[in-house]
Amino acid sequence: MDFDILKNKFTDKDARQLNPLVLAFIGDGIYEVFIRTYLVEKNREMLVHRLHVKTISFVKAHAQSEFIKSLVAQLTEEELYFYKRGRNAKSGTVPKNAEVQEYRAATGFEALIGYLYITEQNQRLNSIFNEILKLSGEQISLLEG
Repeated sequence: MDFDILKNKFTDKDARQLNPLVLAFIGDGIYEVFIRTYLVEKNREMLVHRLHVKTISFVKAHAQSEFIKSLVAQLTEEELYFYKRGRNAKSGTVPKNAEVQEYRAATGFEALIGYLYITEQNQRLNSIFNEILKLSGEQISLLEG
């Protein structure tokens, strides 16, 4: 996703100064839009309800925590820093459909996605999204094109 109006709006320094929950807020939206767009592209005739159910299987806290567990060893120091900031942030909300540890890991995952998005690290985002699709059994290559 590339919007010119957002180009060069955030530096790495800006990203470091943002509350990690703000990064997670952005990352949550970006990740969900990616998953929805991917699923529609692969399932153009699927009913909206089925698309929604399939989307939930990717975006729920449990799934995100499982994805980040598999990805954490591949993160750079910088990426790990943003993941841990998000994971350790105190959100003040109690998850209703997830364990607290899963919820925190998912928040860290979303903070990482938010950081990569606002700092325009699109190739890295594509790499991570490709890995998530592989882990989930989906087949695609986002690095091409």
